[in-house]
Amino acid sequence: MPSVRFNKILIANRGEIAVRIISACKELGIQTVAVYSEADRYSSHVRFADQAICIGPAKSARSYLDIASIISAAEITNVDAIHPGYGFLSENAGFAEVCETSSLKFIGPRPDVIRLMGVKERARAFMREMGVPVLPGSPGVLKTPEEALSLAESIGYPVILKASAGGGGRGMRVVHNPADLPAHFAQAQNEAGAAFSSPDVYLEKYIPAPRHIEFQLLADEHGHIEILGERECTIQRRHQKLIEEAPSPVLGATQRAEISAALQKAAAAAGYTNAGTVEFLMDETGRLYFIEVNARVQVEHPVTEFVTGIDIVKAQIRIAQGESLAEIIPHPIEIRGHAIECRINAENPDTFVPSPGRITGFHLPGGIGIRVDTWAYTDCVVPPFYDSLVAKLIAYGADRPEAIRRMQRALEMFIVEGIHTSIPLDLRIMANPDFQAGRFDTNFISRMK
Repeated sequence: MPSVRFNKILIANRGEIAVRIISACKELGIQTVAVYSEADRYSSHVRFADQAICIGPAKSARSYLDIASIISAAEITNVDAIHPGYGFLSENAGFAEVCETSSLKFIGPRPDVIRLMGVKERARAFMREMGVPVLPGSPGVLKTPEEALSLAESIGYPVILKASAGGGGRGMRVVHNPADLPAHFAQAQNEAGAAFSSPDVYLEKYIPAPRHIEFQLLADEHGHIEILGERECTIQRRHQKLIEEAPSPVLGATQRAEISAALQKAAAAAGYTNAGTVEFLMDETGRLYFIEVNARVQVEHPVTEFVTGIDIVKAQIRIAQGESLAEIIPHPIEIRGHAIECRINAENPDTFVPSPGRITGFHLPGGIGIRVDTWAYTDCVVPPFYDSLVAKLIAYGADRPEAIRRMQRALEMFIVEGIHTSIPLDLRIMANPDFQAGRFDTNFISRMK
């Protein structure tokens, strides 16, 4: 397949990821088109793009999720491709199909691959066939509470109900005994239907104190696949990641190589292209179990970029242009040093209540080994309509202790006034002896508080 050269890309997203994609395009000499809602009229991505088009009011359903408006903006500005970022339409197979029929390159996997990986019980069945370890659970969507009760009895409690079409903790219920399962089943279905327009749920064995580890992959359109190591994403609250790092402090070279080989085989069989992340849970014995695939770039991709030296967003664009991975990334891939990312959210650090409003003071830390991805600036307004992410602070060091120390000093020098942020919580985590020793699971935040 011959490569093409994009002249202009539309970014179907907002906030820091839109700015991140604009930066990659500028380095590649590609013009950009930003789309924005009325609430984001003064956002940084609107200013930094070569062109910008308002696509609707503040509510995302009438702007960032409005496929017709986004395609119209792409056609009016004569772009070659659309980068969906993460969230919004990034894993919407229908949107990817509309891009194809509109002669627009969708920078991501093909629609059929998004469908395979986006429906969790289908992805689980596929990975099981490929020899990737998968948690015991339902082979498909559960239709009735009685079906769920029978399966839970055979698996053993506790079990967890999950939305088949979604993530982020929505449509998810942990069940510890049979008496509670029918009510939790109905609640999970209702929440899944409201959040993802699909009430389908499935069930799997629940690991009470897991670690959350994910593997980054890149695949070109010529059949070449590379695994760029793993990320530790265990520090979470309410199933939302707070801190990520690469590599994991508990994963050994043998286990990394085994999982990477299995994922290369699975990605090849699926016909996967572009960037993706495969997520696992690790139990108390250190065994990994597949849970889902995110067929897009991840929020936490910068930590992998630091330890590999690979620009993942530029790689996405170059893969979409038809280039080979041999031209894009070094071989062999080497993991060097350690990187940690803290998400700086506009929320109360104690209650996690969102804290939208005007930022009256804003100072970014710098120095060796520090990176900040953000859309915010002094006197900007954090709107109440979207994700609360204000910035991502990434620290890199020769080893994990140095990365932690750099993160601590950068957090202390990061000033955000006018709203509450998660910075005080991030500082407490960095100073925690268990975190520093790498002793934690997904219940870490609840125990720390």
